[in-house]
Amino acid sequence: MSDSLVDLSPVLQLMLVGLLLAAGPVCWVWLRSRSAGAAGRLSALTRLTLFLTFDLVLFGAFTRLTDSGLGCPDWPGCYGNATPVGAQAQISAEQARLPSGPVTHSKAWIEMIHRYLATGVGVLILTLAVSTWWQRRRHALPVSPWWPTLTLLWVCVQGAFGALTVTMKLFPAIVTLHLLGGLLLLALLCRQAVGYRQAQSGAAPVPIPAGARALLVLGFGLLWVQVALGGWVSTNYAVLACTDFPSCQGRWWPEMDFARGFELWRELGKTAAGESIPFAALTAIHYVHRLMAYAVLAVLGALAWQLHRHAALQQQARWIAGLALWQLASGLSNVVLGWPLAAALAHTGGAAALVVVLTWALYESRAEFRLAIPAGARA
Repeated sequence: MSDSLVDLSPVLQLMLVGLLLAAGPVCWVWLRSRSAGAAGRLSALTRLTLFLTFDLVLFGAFTRLTDSGLGCPDWPGCYGNATPVGAQAQISAEQARLPSGPVTHSKAWIEMIHRYLATGVGVLILTLAVSTWWQRRRHALPVSPWWPTLTLLWVCVQGAFGALTVTMKLFPAIVTLHLLGGLLLLALLCRQAVGYRQAQSGAAPVPIPAGARALLVLGFGLLWVQVALGGWVSTNYAVLACTDFPSCQGRWWPEMDFARGFELWRELGKTAAGESIPFAALTAIHYVHRLMAYAVLAVLGALAWQLHRHAALQQQARWIAGLALWQLASGLSNVVLGWPLAAALAHTGGAAALVVVLTWALYESRAEFRLAIPAGARA
């Protein structure tokens, strides 16, 4: 292999792996939905792709949390090979040189499995986009083909972020954007799934009071801010900057360096000036995420109560309430139990599920505006 961090020689083999991985879900949907028509098959494939993308997000978190992001230090293959099998000599040499380092046989396999799964999901999204445009010419489909097209464009951007994650050596800003990009894919696929469900059932978005709708939009926006802050905590390894709760380091307001903690464009473990990042900066990163969590939990609790008053949105309300409690429990577990892998994965999964549920609620509802009619004008 050359010294370049990008070696495109295994691209064709990786594409073949993606095609093989995607062939199974496509065939399964086709066999189960043969009598459902074009719209039914695309609806089923959209839901299945949403499920597999959720799994991909979780496996991406597993890759990061096991420090396997550089298990293969080049992209898209592993030392210029499509699998770690062809790179055994290079991996063995790196593992012998640094047994606990970023390159080991197990980490290489974790990283490459993540890339295989990402390629498979990419092929499924490509299939959705092409099939939707094709069927649009033959049938009236209930979902605009521009939604799967936008999803396809975004999955390409996600691939670029994945490449930069490796070539820029786990640059915190890039890794955080990669996480956010994966969650945006979930939101885009959920939007399409809701569109198919509404069209097939003949249901329109449920009218809810404008105040409740505004609270839903606020909660959705705050969730994205909190996910970005959580990603920043994780990618900077700031989870254990505070190991007690509700205080931090035995104080309600510990020493914090906000300026260097939130310098966005810098290397992992470094400040923008190239110095080692101080512990006070890591504390600031952690504590801002914790403080924001209080606000998000309060808004989500109020939102669940508001939505539960509408029969058509009670399922989403229960999910929101349950996931908010799940996030509280898993977040606390990360702090007081020393960031165990299971708790960290549970926290990421809860955030991804909240993105899906709030997207679901957002597109299943609309604001209901009522005109105030003066009493004297009424018949």
